[in-house]
Amino acid sequence: MGHHRTTRDAARRGTARGEGGYAGAAETVTDRNWAADVRAAILCALGLFVLITLIDLANGTLSLPRLALWAGLSALLYVVLHPARVTAGPGWLAVQGLGRRRHVCTGLLTAVRHNDGVAARLVLCDSLGNRVELDPQILVANPLLLHRLDRGARAARDAGLLNTGCAELRRLTARIDGAAARGVFEASDLR
Repeated sequence: MGHHRTTRDAARRGTARGEGGYAGAAETVTDRNWAADVRAAILCALGLFVLITLIDLANGTLSLPRLALWAGLSALLYVVLHPARVTAGPGWLAVQGLGRRRHVCTGLLTAVRHNDGVAARLVLCDSLGNRVELDPQILVANPLLLHRLDRGARAARDAGLLNTGCAELRRLTARIDGAAARGVFEASDLR
């Protein structure tokens, strides 16, 4: 009996650290470019602050209120540039912004829409009333995330829930498959 408890406790500790031992923890996929995008947003905001402060200092107009204004402007730039963190697991996809986390159950998707415009957005809606928006480039850059979404969307389509948007997902999948095939051909010099 003591052996079973020790094994179960070790599995829980491994799960808490994100190691194996529990299938749910190992199956979560995250946008692999998110940390680099956050660093880029921080550097842009910091660069703006330093540049404006140096210009103000060189002109001899730097004061405490102006410094606070530049800091506020830089913070606003960071908020605008902060990337959403996209994660997916078996049957769900979540988008975490600065202040809010939204998720959809991919097996219960009812609509997938692609909105073109200044910034292309992929809008996912499920039968529970949940809705998320994300940049489709995140899925193109992270095939595992797209695979999770596609797997759930197929289940929703097979259940008769997903009636709108199958073509959009097929286009994204084909785009990734085409890019992967080109990469293989270029790597093996078979152009």
